[in-house]
Amino acid sequence: MEFQQLRVFREVARELSFTQAARNLHCAQSTVTGQIKSLEASLGTALFHRRGRCPIELTAAGALLRSRAEQILQAVETTGREIRGAAGARGAAASRPVVAGRAAVGSRTVVAHHRRPLPAAHSGLPARV
Repeated sequence: MEFQQLRVFREVARELSFTQAARNLHCAQSTVTGQIKSLEASLGTALFHRRGRCPIELTAAGALLRSRAEQILQAVETTGREIRGAAGARGAAASRPVVAGRAAVGSRTVVAHHRRPLPAAHSGLPARV
C-alpha cells in the first residue's frame, strides 16, 4: 500500500466516480483504475462494488479503508508541514551548539583519531572535538 494509492482511493471514495476522481487528480481515468486495482490486489479484497455505468459503492472493506486513509494521509500531510517548519527554523537552531556526547578529560586525542566526517546533510554545521 502506497501513499499515492491511498490518495487516489480517497478521491474515488469521496466522488464515488473514477471519472470525476481522475478529473480532480488531473490524470487519466486508466491511471486511477490501475491504482485502485493495484491497491485491491495488495489488500486481497475489493474496495468498491462496480455495476457497469451505475454509480459505484464502497464495500465494507472500502468503508474501513476510507476512514483509515483519511487518518493516514492527514498524519502524513501534518508531519510534512511540521518537518518543513522545523527545517525553516533550523537556521536559528543551527547557531546553537548541540552536545552529542561527552568524554573524559584526556580522551581528546582518542576521539579525534576515531572521529568520522559528518554526513553531507550536516556538512554546514560546525563540529568541535
